[in-house]
Amino acid sequence: MDAEEIIAVVDVDELVGNHVKFATGNEAVALGALYANCRFFAGYPITPATEILEIMAEYMPLLDGYFIQMEDEISAMSAIIGASWNGIRTMTATSGPGFSLMQENIGYAIMTETPCVIVNVMRSGPSTGQPTLPSQGDYYQARWGTHGDHIMLVLAPSSVQESFDLTIKAFNLADKYRIPVVLLSDATIAHMRERLIIPRKEQVEIIERTKVTIDPDKYQPFRTGLKRASKVPEMDRLGDHYHTHLTGLTHDNLAFPNTNSASIHEKLVKRLYAKVLDDRHVLAFHETYRVKDCDTLLVAFGIAARPCYDAVDMARKQGKKWGFLKLQAVWPFPRHLIYEYAKQVRKMIVVELNMGQMVHKVLEYSRGACDVKLVGKIGGELISPDDILYESLPSLDLP
Repeated sequence: MDAEEIIAVVDVDELVGNHVKFATGNEAVALGALYANCRFFAGYPITPATEILEIMAEYMPLLDGYFIQMEDEISAMSAIIGASWNGIRTMTATSGPGFSLMQENIGYAIMTETPCVIVNVMRSGPSTGQPTLPSQGDYYQARWGTHGDHIMLVLAPSSVQESFDLTIKAFNLADKYRIPVVLLSDATIAHMRERLIIPRKEQVEIIERTKVTIDPDKYQPFRTGLKRASKVPEMDRLGDHYHTHLTGLTHDNLAFPNTNSASIHEKLVKRLYAKVLDDRHVLAFHETYRVKDCDTLLVAFGIAARPCYDAVDMARKQGKKWGFLKLQAVWPFPRHLIYEYAKQVRKMIVVELNMGQMVHKVLEYSRGACDVKLVGKIGGELISPDDILYESLPSLDLP
């Protein structure tokens, strides 16, 4: 592509070209971000997420966007927060060690209600761990990684197509609820290739953040009304004549710090929870497979979901009534789904590529209505359908 062609390319459909591709999960995430109108990416190279950074570095300038490689993941998170307040959809991508470094600024994004998307391509840990191998060990970190009382939205794809689709959904949810949204991928989904169908740009739903409509002199950046829909404040753009003070401290509606008032802190934090949890049922994105008459239900997300379909089919051939619940949104945890199914089945088998994390939430919200079993595995090897069907993995003591 010569200089004249580069100047001419400003449309994402023209740039991407063929809308049916044989793509990796990382490529799908990057393309999903482009189609979601992400126009600012800041990041730092890390296995197994680096390809997302490389693709965004190539495409951002062609779409009148911005790419910057920062000195580390701390500054990358800072950069996407700042860019978001300039009215741009922003994203960063990392893996476990980098995700750990981002946690303080993720808390700042939550407190300042800054929409942005954080992709965590999970790898085996702790510490440097197994950089090229998959894991689901960051499940709880995605929800509780930053300190204090806070809420998170976390989506988890299990295929290349879902990597594209859920990336777009992540941007829409970030803007709708003014919250950082985490996309949990992993080393296998990131690097495997599958058929990816990309819609035309006009077919992609874009839910934009609620923009300020009030007189600048009367604007209170964190004022909300009593109705549920108004628990998400309108969001101004820095430099557009509104007076906005951003702080991670407890603040009032004018965004000025007020750290000694229990009532102001309680009102603020409860609203941050309520704007998401009021829509808990709407946000419980999931798929089911052969659950209508099942008495044993598999529960999984991400890469661990893939062998569950075959495990269910194999069990059915043996006369066992198995079904499968795949979670696409893992936080807020869909407790209502788990409890409803727990009342219908005799057993739940939670399949995870870790020592047992989501299984604790299933145990909690099944409320003793059925037995709960963990099929977990670590070390970077994937779980097979046989592992699930015959529960052949060594028993793990739940931590």
